[in-house]
Amino acid sequence: MEGGGSVTCGSWIKRPENMNLVVVGKSRWLHSSPALLEIFSFEPNKSSMSTAPLVSYVFEECEGDPLSIAVNPSGDDLVCSTTNGGCKLFEVYGRETNLKLLAKKMPPLEDVGPQKCLAFSVDGSRLATGGVDGHLRILHWPSLRIILDEPRAHKSVWDMDFSLDSEYLASTSTDGSARIWKTEDGVPWTFLTRNSDEKIELCRFSKDGTKPFLFCTVQKGEKAVVAVYDISTWNKIGYKRLLRKPASIMSISRDGKYLAMASKDGDICAVNVKKMEICHWSKRLHLGTRITSLEFCPSQRVVLTTSNEWGALITKLNVPADWKEWQIYVLLLGLFLASAVAFYIFFRNSGSFWNFPLPKNQPKRPKIETILGDPQSSDDQNMWSEFGPLDM
Repeated sequence: MEGGGSVTCGSWIKRPENMNLVVVGKSRWLHSSPALLEIFSFEPNKSSMSTAPLVSYVFEECEGDPLSIAVNPSGDDLVCSTTNGGCKLFEVYGRETNLKLLAKKMPPLEDVGPQKCLAFSVDGSRLATGGVDGHLRILHWPSLRIILDEPRAHKSVWDMDFSLDSEYLASTSTDGSARIWKTEDGVPWTFLTRNSDEKIELCRFSKDGTKPFLFCTVQKGEKAVVAVYDISTWNKIGYKRLLRKPASIMSISRDGKYLAMASKDGDICAVNVKKMEICHWSKRLHLGTRITSLEFCPSQRVVLTTSNEWGALITKLNVPADWKEWQIYVLLLGLFLASAVAFYIFFRNSGSFWNFPLPKNQPKRPKIETILGDPQSSDDQNMWSEFGPLDM
């Protein structure tokens, strides 16, 4: 889809059959083509998308153009916000060769206006929406029961993300503030602290299960930094300059090992979270254009990016390959076999129990036959012939 020219948003779909798909939203182009939602297959060996969509949905003119997309972790449902018609629910079903896309209404989110941010919780039990008008909502999934409905949450919602345990939601505003919400009952929890010259823009929770952090991009005067907050106290514990320019969007891998940021002029970088160091650069990936979507593939070290001018692109990250499950089992089997061989060699070359060398000044042992009996006797001969030599 290089040079697609009208892609507004995109995301990955991890299907139950362990297959990854790509969904993109396309706006109307010069009034000659309709607004579309298209799903493409992903070819992991080539790290590329199929040239033709597997299935498409045409938006009505009154609905406007797709603005943002969120996919439920189950891979069966996705929600798309449009510029005019609120949010629409799509059910994905069927195999890759016969994929279907069924549009459904969402009564609580119809005619709510453009939603800049959509996000599902990690466990898929909650959906959060953040409006251009600053209205923040949290809904239970799939019942769509409203947990939080706060019209004045922000001046205008900039970004949002759920914590790994789905207990908290972080949201940021265009005025530079950031808030934390309890998702179980929708209670506002706290504001993130910032200095008077700091503007918090993007936010992502750590996802590795060991580091309880919240990463935020912060415009600190003329410097762009990544600040780290401890979610047990919500205090800022440090910051670091990484992208070194204002970021337009941020994403974190599902295993929490990598953090990625995209700039407003088309660059992306991937950061090793453990070291907080850049491990991949793709400069001028979307040359001179603001990157609107950035998301890690669920099972590959590749990222999906979109922009209005350059369409949807898939980029393979230049990072060390991960150990696959079968490789770990092969390694464990190899270690077990090596241990067995080493034990066998040691056993074959070690002396028997009766031939251990005697310490100095210790009288010699009596002969074995004086202890076990005379091997020349008929009874003893029968015993040895029946059971063989003693195995000590």
